[in-house]
Amino acid sequence: MMNVEDRLSGLSLLAREERLWLPGETVVVAVSGGPDSMALLHMLHSLREEERLKLVAAHVDHGFRGEESAREAESVRQYSAQLGIPCETVQFNLPAYIEETGMNAQAAAREKRYAFLHQVARTYGAARIALAHHADDQAETVLMRIVRGTGPAGLAGIPIRRIEKNVELIRPLLRTYKADILRYCEQWAIPFSQDSSNGQKYYFRNAVRLDVLPYLSSFNPQLSQSLVRLADLAAAEDDWLEQETMAVFERQIAPHGEGCQLTRKALLGLHVALQRRLIKLILRYIGLETETTSFERVETIRLAAADGAPSTWSFDVGGGVRFLREYDNLVFIRANEGRTISERGGYAYVVRRDTASLALPEAEAVLTLAELAKDEAPRPASRHEALFDADALAFPLTVRNRKPGDRMQVLGLNGTKKVQDMFVDDRIAPSRRESVPIVVDANGYVLWIPGIRRSSHAQVKESTSRVIRMVAQTKPSSDIPNNLE
Repeated sequence: MMNVEDRLSGLSLLAREERLWLPGETVVVAVSGGPDSMALLHMLHSLREEERLKLVAAHVDHGFRGEESAREAESVRQYSAQLGIPCETVQFNLPAYIEETGMNAQAAAREKRYAFLHQVARTYGAARIALAHHADDQAETVLMRIVRGTGPAGLAGIPIRRIEKNVELIRPLLRTYKADILRYCEQWAIPFSQDSSNGQKYYFRNAVRLDVLPYLSSFNPQLSQSLVRLADLAAAEDDWLEQETMAVFERQIAPHGEGCQLTRKALLGLHVALQRRLIKLILRYIGLETETTSFERVETIRLAAADGAPSTWSFDVGGGVRFLREYDNLVFIRANEGRTISERGGYAYVVRRDTASLALPEAEAVLTLAELAKDEAPRPASRHEALFDADALAFPLTVRNRKPGDRMQVLGLNGTKKVQDMFVDDRIAPSRRESVPIVVDANGYVLWIPGIRRSSHAQVKESTSRVIRMVAQTKPSSDIPNNLE
């Protein structure tokens, strides 16, 4: 059994190894009144001078157990006062809150408890909130996740430290077992309360603690230690894989509106483990709580990138997120980004002969026009440039999004072709088709679709003397001017 000095020395070493706090910081200690949190308060108090820590105790009475809860709150206040530590307490009526919100008891209690702890941290300018989860809690958590179904990341269990709302949650006792904590309390005569609800087996964790772990431990007396060791190994490997995934994210992910996108090639070039992690990281990036995202949904997205999958396809991931496969692009968007361009009535801009520049914010582009002598006009270098006989154009022109039934008399082809078919032929992503600009003359003829095709109307011929040169430039929306020049 470790003596007190060894226990405190071990805690100091752990704090330095895991960067649990910095000298001089203020730490809020969540104290329920049980042996774990009261021992944690005493340990941190014993280290406060050496570590130059400022401590604040914070206690929540959830309002479930009446007089028993009131006695716990009072014991926390008295012990904090004995140690000379300021103590903040609050009482909630959780039964009423649960009835109002429909949440389950544990989720509601956690939400209100953590909100109060963060409030105390803001009040005292604390950088850390210390929680009293210990090694037995870790073993129970890992086993619970195995029973419910988890991936490698879930085997990491409870993290020893993590950021939440700009405050770091730390768990200094996560590698200390309950038996050692109880001996510590006995050695230092630390008062504590026993929560009667800990014996109620209708809570899953209590059933695991009281029945499942003891039964499984009959096959392996060191089961708790094995589960904690598994969590440590999984946490280290999960951290490394997360760093690798983040590096891929930074190299391969491009913005797409309020979402993001990547190519199929980029995803398929990764090991399957990184494919799954990258998908989950992308979903987190655009605001989806991935802890509730099933393996099946992630796998559906991953397999949608395969060569044999449909080239255009969409999938509702849940939580307001939609996944799109658009040929060789994989797109992740918020499903509630707003109405489509068509739902907003589309867009249409008038172009007169003297118009020099036209902003097209819907297409994130700018169309420039210049009237030149025929021999001064350079030949188009790409499909984003076009020349027209200035005198053969029927002004005013209109630049708009597509309409049902649009057809073009394509240069070099007999007859006309549907604009929709041209989009498919050129593999224009379905999500982009509403925004692609179409230049139409005063008679309603489709003259040009920048980047795709031009029509046979107003061709430059031997007899042409002056031309209209049009250039469509794609630009970030922040660089697009608001008005015609």
